[in-house]
Amino acid sequence: MQPLNKIHEPELAGPFPPDLHDVRHLRLKGGLILVWGLVSFGAAYFARDLQSLAAGGWPLGYWIAAQGAVLMFIAIVVAYCWAMNRFERQDAARVAALTVEQGKPHG
Repeated sequence: MQPLNKIHEPELAGPFPPDLHDVRHLRLKGGLILVWGLVSFGAAYFARDLQSLAAGGWPLGYWIAAQGAVLMFIAIVVAYCWAMNRFERQDAARVAALTVEQGKPHG
């Protein structure tokens, strides 16, 4: 029996580029995770207190627990997309300014 020849494949998962660990990105991610945790657990915790109020024939606690968390999750995704697009535009403008600055002749 012959030993199996190992095929050397490139590593599929390498380290993230440094721009993904920018302070802006980390703060955004941390803030949105905090909002998600507060909405997920806070809404469910306080939903019992809102059972006496009704909206559309159903207790308000039901709507907040069942639908409010989903709507807030969608809002978090939209906020993340908006912020990341903004960060990318800022980074592109910064790179363009550096390129123009480096392209000028000295003197």
